[in-house]
Amino acid sequence: MTLSDRRHLHPCRSFLLSLLLTGLSFFSGCVSAGDIIATVGTDVTLICNYDAKYYGKLPVCWGRGAIPNRGCANEVIKSDGSAMVSRLSERYLFKGYLENGDVSLTIRQLEESDSGVYGCRVAIPGWFNDHKHQQTLTVLPVRPNPLKVETREVKERTVTFRWTPVFDGGRPITTYRIDLKNKQASWDTAVRTEVYNPELTQLTLVDLRPAKTYNLRMFAVNDVGMSEPSNVLTVTTKEAAPEGPPLDMQLEALTAHSIKVTWKPPRPDHRNGVLRSYSISYREYDPNNRQFKRWQHLTVTATREVESVTLNNLKPSAIYGVLIQAKTNAGIGPASTAPLCPTLDEAHKTSTASTLRSFSTATPWIQENTAQSPTTSTASTLRSFSTATTWIQDNTAQAHTTSTVEAVTAATVWGESTTSITLVPPDPPVVEIKEVKGSTISLLWTPGFEGDSPITGFYLEYKAVNASWDYMKTVVDFSPDQTEATIIEINLSTYNIRMFAKNSLGVSKASNVLTITTEESGHQREDLLTTVPTDTQAAASVEEGRSGHLAAIVLPVVLVGLIAAVVTAWQLRRIKQKKGSLNMWLRGGALHYKGSESLQEL
Repeated sequence: MTLSDRRHLHPCRSFLLSLLLTGLSFFSGCVSAGDIIATVGTDVTLICNYDAKYYGKLPVCWGRGAIPNRGCANEVIKSDGSAMVSRLSERYLFKGYLENGDVSLTIRQLEESDSGVYGCRVAIPGWFNDHKHQQTLTVLPVRPNPLKVETREVKERTVTFRWTPVFDGGRPITTYRIDLKNKQASWDTAVRTEVYNPELTQLTLVDLRPAKTYNLRMFAVNDVGMSEPSNVLTVTTKEAAPEGPPLDMQLEALTAHSIKVTWKPPRPDHRNGVLRSYSISYREYDPNNRQFKRWQHLTVTATREVESVTLNNLKPSAIYGVLIQAKTNAGIGPASTAPLCPTLDEAHKTSTASTLRSFSTATPWIQENTAQSPTTSTASTLRSFSTATTWIQDNTAQAHTTSTVEAVTAATVWGESTTSITLVPPDPPVVEIKEVKGSTISLLWTPGFEGDSPITGFYLEYKAVNASWDYMKTVVDFSPDQTEATIIEINLSTYNIRMFAKNSLGVSKASNVLTITTEESGHQREDLLTTVPTDTQAAASVEEGRSGHLAAIVLPVVLVGLIAAVVTAWQLRRIKQKKGSLNMWLRGGALHYKGSESLQEL
C-alpha cells in the first residue's frame, strides 16, 4: 500500500469511529436526570413514564445509586408491568396506573436518610433499548410540628397540663417553651419558661393566683428552629379562701346595748374569688377577772365596698371585742381586729336585764390552714361547764380556742372487754431534687412503707420560704405509681417543698423538706438545695453542724492570738537590748509599762 493510500484511509477511519460511538450511545438507551428537594415527614413522587400503548406492559425497577448496565442497584421496588412484585419497605409504592406506563415511585414519610440518587429502569425489548431515568433527592429537616395541649387539672394555685409527642421534623426535639399570660394581656407580656427535658409529656405550673384566668401555649424546638405555637389553653384557677383580712374596721358605741361595726373588704388581690359573706364574732371582756366570755357569731352578706352591722342586746357599760373574717365559696380568711369598745352607760339599770338577756353558747372558732369552722354546743341543765380561753395570734390572723371541762355524774357499766386494733397509715416518702434549671424544678421521690393499706396517691406542699405551712401553701396531687414530677415556678424566689403519702386509712407524716431557689435561665446558683430532715437524727446533725461552725470561729482567733504574742515578745526583746530594762504588768485587763524606753515601736 502506498503512502497515498494510507492518507485516503484516515478520513475513513475517523468516520467509522464516530459511527461506532454513536451506535453505542444509541444502544445504551436514553438517560435523563433531575433534582428534587423535599422535607422530612412529607411524601415525594419521583417521576418515570414510558409509552405503554406502543411497547405494551413492561417490567420496571427502581434502585438507589447510579443506574448500572443491567438491572437496578440497591433495588427498592419492582413491577412486572401489571403489578408490584417486590419492595424494600412499605414506604415505597407505585401510586400511578402501571398499565398506562406511569411507573413513578412514591416515598412516604420522608426521612433525612432518604436523600440520594434514585434510578428508574424500564426494560424495553431489544439490545441496549432500556429507558433509564435518574433523579437526585435531597431531604431537608424542618421545625417540629405544633403541639396539641390539653388541661389535666386546675386548682387554686396550680395548673397541670399535658401533650402528646409530635413529629420532630427529622431532628430531635431539645426544648419545650411555655408561655403564660393573663387573659387580658398580650403575649408580649407572657412569662416564658424553657424546659430542657424532651421526654416530658406533662407539666405543672405552680404559684398562680386563685380565681384568675390565664392563657397558655407551648412551642417545641429542635436545632432547625421553633415550631408554630400550640393551641391556646384558657384556664381559670379555682377560688381560695381570702388571704387578707377586712380593712379599716371601726367600732362605735351607739347605745348602752348596741355597737356599730364598719369595715371594708380585703384588698382585691387578697380576695381570691368572689366575697360571699362576712363572719362577725364578738364577746364580752371581764376586766376584773381579765378574761373574755364566750363568743357570739353572726353572718352578714357581702354587698358593698363599705359594710356595717349593729350588734344589739349587749350589756351596758360592758367592754366587747370583735373579729371580722371574709368568706368565699372556698373558705374563710384571716380576721381583722379593732381595739376593745365599751357600750354606753345606762341611766336606769334593771335587775332583770341580765337575766332576760340570752347569749348563744357557741364555742370559739378554731383556725386550721386558711379556714375557721365555728362549732356550737348548747348548755344543758344536767351539765356544768367551766371555760378557759386562750388567745393565739400570728402575723396574719388571730385564732382563739376554748377548752371546756365537762362534769357529768353518771354510772357506767362495762360489758365485756374488747381489743382495739390501730390501723397504720403509710410512711412518708423521701423526696429529692433531680434538677433545677431556671424556673423548672424536677423532683423524684421514693415511697416508704405503705402501712396497712395500699398507697392511693401522693401530694406535694409548696410554699414561700418565709411563709407558714398553714397558710399560703400550694398543693399538687400525684398518682400512686408516679415517682417523678416536673413543676414550673412562675415567680422566681426561694421555696420549701415537702411531700405526703396517703392511703384509705389516712395521710403520712411530712417528708423531709427541700429548700429550692429558682432563678432566671443562664444564671449560676450556689447553695441551691437544702434538705431539712424531720427526725431526731436531724437534730443531732444540726448540733454537729453548730459545733463545726464554733470550731471554725475559735481556731482562727487562737492562731491570731499566738501570732500577736510572738510578735510582741520579739519587739520587747529588741527594746530590752536597746535600753537595758523594761518592766511590764497586767492590771485590770490593761497592759502597763515602766521604763525609760518609748513603746511607740509596739
